[in-house]
Amino acid sequence: MRIGTYNVENLFNRARALDQRTWSAGRPALEAYEQICELLEEPLYTPDIQAGILRLLRKLDLLHGDTAKFARLRQNRGRLLRRSRKDGVYVVAKGRGDWIGWVELTTDRVDEQGMLNTARVIHDVGADILGVIEAENRIALKRFTDAGLLVEGVPRYPQVMVVDGNDERGIDVGVLATGAYPLVGQRSHVDDTDEVGRVFSRDCPEYHFATPGGGRLVVLVNHLKSKGYGGKLASDATRRRQAGRIAEIYRDLVAGGITDVAVVGDLNDTPESEPLAPLLLGTDLRDISTHPSFEDGGRPGTYGYCTARNKIDYVLLSPSLFARVTGGGIFRKGVWGGKRGVLWPIYDTMTAAVHAGSDHACIYADIDL
Repeated sequence: MRIGTYNVENLFNRARALDQRTWSAGRPALEAYEQICELLEEPLYTPDIQAGILRLLRKLDLLHGDTAKFARLRQNRGRLLRRSRKDGVYVVAKGRGDWIGWVELTTDRVDEQGMLNTARVIHDVGADILGVIEAENRIALKRFTDAGLLVEGVPRYPQVMVVDGNDERGIDVGVLATGAYPLVGQRSHVDDTDEVGRVFSRDCPEYHFATPGGGRLVVLVNHLKSKGYGGKLASDATRRRQAGRIAEIYRDLVAGGITDVAVVGDLNDTPESEPLAPLLLGTDLRDISTHPSFEDGGRPGTYGYCTARNKIDYVLLSPSLFARVTGGGIFRKGVWGGKRGVLWPIYDTMTAAVHAGSDHACIYADIDL
C-alpha cells in the first residue's frame, strides 16, 4: 500500500494574505489578524485592550471601514466600534459578551488550472491513504474528490474526512482513503491542552483504518505552527509543544497494542531542528526519506526550491511499518521549479507559477502489508 501527505494549499478559496505573490504585504496582516482574534475574545475590554484593538484594526486597514484588502470586520449584533466624524473611532463594546461578530480574512478563488493540477498530482501519486493539509473543510474536499478524482467514473477516494481545527483561516487537515482501507475510527485532539494552553494550531486527528489482512493502521495527520509569521522564539516553542504532544499520542497508541502507526503532514521544520526533536529523536518513528529505497530526485526538500532547508513534509513510520517499506519518494511535477519553473520536470499544463498544484511536493511511502 502507498501512504502519503500533500499540502493542497486550499482547493477552492484561499485567504488573500496567504498568497505567496503578496507575502510581503500579507505577513503583517496575518500577524495582526492572529493578535486581534485573541484580544476580541477577552471578557472585558480594558483601556489597554481597546487601544490594542484599535491599533490592530489600523494595521488591517479596518479602522474606517468594515472591508479591506486582507480582512473584514463582521459586526452582526451589537457594535464593536463607533466611527464618528466628531469623536473619531472608538470601541463601544465592553467585552466579548457585549456584541456578536469577528474579524475574518478576505479570500480569493484558487486558480482553476492550479486546482486541476492539484487533482493531477493526487491521481498520479495514487496513494491508498493520503493525509491532506490545508483543506477548507470536509464538504470542499469531498466536492473536489468526487468531481476531479475519478477512476472509471467512480470516486477514487470514497472515504473523505476533515475535522474542523483551531485555525480560523480555513486551513484544516484531513484524509483521503480508498475503499480497500475502511475507516473504522477517528479521534480529534483539537482541544488538547498543556500547561501553556491549547496545543495544536489545527488538530492532530487520529484516523484508524482496517487493513486487508485484518490488522489496524493508525494515521496521525499534522500541520504544525508555521515559521511564516510571528516571532521565531514563540513559533519554535509552539512547534516543540506540538511535537511533544504528537510523541505522547504515538506512545499511547503503541502502549495500547497498536504497532502500525504513521505520522504524516507538514511539520514546518527541518529534520535536525530543535523543535521537532521530541518527535524525531524522542520516539522510534522513522522518516521514510532515510530509507535506502527512497527516491528524492537529488533534492531532499519538499517545499519551494526543495533544498535541504525546505524539507518540511514528512511520512514517519513506526518500526513495524518501516521494516516493511518497499520504496518511497517525492513527487514534484505539480510544484513550480524555481523562478522560471525549470529546476525539475513539471506538468505541461503549468505555464506560470499560479498554475502549480501547490508549492509543496507530495511525499509518500510504499509498504508491503
